[in-house]
Amino acid sequence: MSSSLRDQLIKAGLASEKQAKQVNHEHRQRGRSQGRPESMTSEKLAVQRAQAAKASRDQELNLQQRMKAERKARIAEIRQLIEQNRLPKIESEDRFNFVDENKIHSVSVDATLRERLNRGEVTIARYGRHYEIVPAATAARIRERDERFVVALNLAPPSTDENDPYKDFVVPDDLTW
Repeated sequence: MSSSLRDQLIKAGLASEKQAKQVNHEHRQRGRSQGRPESMTSEKLAVQRAQAAKASRDQELNLQQRMKAERKARIAEIRQLIEQNRLPKIESEDRFNFVDENKIHSVSVDATLRERLNRGEVTIARYGRHYEIVPAATAARIRERDERFVVALNLAPPSTDENDPYKDFVVPDDLTW
C-alpha cells in the first residue's frame, strides 16, 4: 500500500505513463522557479526603488539648475536694461540722499535731476554695488523681473494733519536732505 497516487492512477487506467512524466517535470520546474522569484522580486523591488529615488533626485536637481539658470538670465536682463537706459552721471557737489536696506546712500544730482527724482520721473536702481538713475518706465520693466533692483523712494507728499501745530509754517526751498 505504499504505492504513490501516481502509480495508483496509472494502474487504474486514469492516467498514462507519459502524462505522469509530464506532471512530474512541471512540478520540478515549479519547485526550481518558486525559490528564485521571491529573491528576484525582492531584488527587483529594491532596484526599482533605487531607480525611483535616483529619478526623483535627478528631477529635483534639474529643477534647481533650471531655476538658477532662469535667475541668472533675469539678472542679466536687468543689468542690460540698466546699462542701456541709465542717465549719464553728473559731477556735482549736490547729493541726493536715500535709504536702501537700512543704510543711507547718495548719488550726485543737479537741481533738475533732483526735481525729476522728487516727481518720480526717474528712479534709482541697484547696479552691482553702485546705484544708477533710470527713467520710471525702465524701472517698471525692472520691477517686473525683480523688484529688489529698484530702490523704493518714499516721495509721497506729506499728508496735512489738521491737528499739526506746524501746518502754517512753510519749509524753505533751500532745505535739502
